[in-house]
Amino acid sequence: MSETLAARFARARVADGELAVLEGFHALKHALRFGAEVEAVAAVDVEALEAMADALAPDLRGRFRALATPVSQAELGSLVPRVPRTGVVALARRPAFDPAALAGAPIVLLEDPRDLGNVGAVVRVAAAADAAAVLVSGALDPWDPAALRGSAGLHYALPVARAEAFESAGRPLLALDPDGGPLDPAALPANAVLAFGTERHGLSDALLTRADARLRIPMREGVSSLNLATSVAAVLFGWRLTRARIDDVR
Repeated sequence: MSETLAARFARARVADGELAVLEGFHALKHALRFGAEVEAVAAVDVEALEAMADALAPDLRGRFRALATPVSQAELGSLVPRVPRTGVVALARRPAFDPAALAGAPIVLLEDPRDLGNVGAVVRVAAAADAAAVLVSGALDPWDPAALRGSAGLHYALPVARAEAFESAGRPLLALDPDGGPLDPAALPANAVLAFGTERHGLSDALLTRADARLRIPMREGVSSLNLATSVAAVLFGWRLTRARIDDVR
């Protein structure tokens, strides 16, 4: 294994801005499935990797063997702090973010999240619900390797970017807030920007002031809050399932 590959992994782990680190089979699987430009793959057992593809991702059969470079367990450990159980890591290009190309589905806005695992879990939920994008404000890099672990590589299934790269362009801003009006998924505009705050502090006063409306998720009395990804899932799938019923009636 060349020092160049190790240096590239090291650079990608410190907010390179161009490369993303994919840790494990499922992250690489989703990245390939959704069109990622994969630049390097290192695997301890290439044949075992291909066997996983046969069992779990037959649509990608042959891709792993074609991309993977065999490395030892020690060499793999020099590329990432925590070696994934599936014995494979990869580097892929971060896709460019084009706000003008966003679909008409809801956008998820995370205001200053504090946990990269939560960010990744939200991306995974948003990808499953076919949201238009996930935008993140604050200090965290939404493409940090820990966030990519949480999303299982589904960053490549929809745009994921810093919030500063986006302007609402006429989309209504809806704030999820415990003091808001009751959430009616059927009434959510398809092009809404859905803003979620941190579990401890919620949304900032500045964002609440800018919001076109405040909505609350109905919950059992005495339950103070939901996990961030759970909140996003409740709202997005409420919208998606309601929309599916409306479409079926039509």
